[in-house]
Amino acid sequence: MSQTHFYQPKEGHGLAHDPFNAIIAPRPIGWISTKSKMGVLNLAPYSFFNALNYTPPIIGFSVVGSKKDSLVNVQETGEFCWNLVSEDLIDAMNTTSKPLAPEESEFDHAGLQTVESEVVNVPRVKASKVSMECKLTDVVQLKTASGEEVNSWFIMGEVVGVHIDKSLIENGVYSTLKSAPVTRGGGRGDYYTISRDNFFEMLRPE
Repeated sequence: MSQTHFYQPKEGHGLAHDPFNAIIAPRPIGWISTKSKMGVLNLAPYSFFNALNYTPPIIGFSVVGSKKDSLVNVQETGEFCWNLVSEDLIDAMNTTSKPLAPEESEFDHAGLQTVESEVVNVPRVKASKVSMECKLTDVVQLKTASGEEVNSWFIMGEVVGVHIDKSLIENGVYSTLKSAPVTRGGGRGDYYTISRDNFFEMLRPE
């Protein structure tokens, strides 16, 4: 008997829950703030998010399933911000995941205060200890191996401004542990945090 569970996604996974996003985990959360051309603020968490380039710094996130407000706003204005989700902000982050009408703001719905950015015209989450101001570099609609477009869009942005709470900097080094980031797993609502017990250092070979 085979010791592996094999499946072809096009035929279904045959499990109680799709394992794909549980396998590629944990993932940092893209808590993205945007502003519509009419001035309405939007804030939404995206679990398909990561850093893409070092110099210049570029980050990206995927909007999956439909053209959500974040995508529309970024396409209209060319700007967005990423905001760190730390442990103290998990409830607020979860609240902002609720679908709202385009004329409603998740900032108001979650009771979150904003703070102006330095470079872009999109506010950040005031309570977030790290934020990145970004200018749009590209939007790519994803395709299947056969070239068929799917209802998902990958948004990339160059980081043009970084805000870090000074409490997270120790001897000139940013402390990931002190920032207490929350990461996304699989399932309906699996999240993870980091701790000193799980930390180890491994340097690349020379």
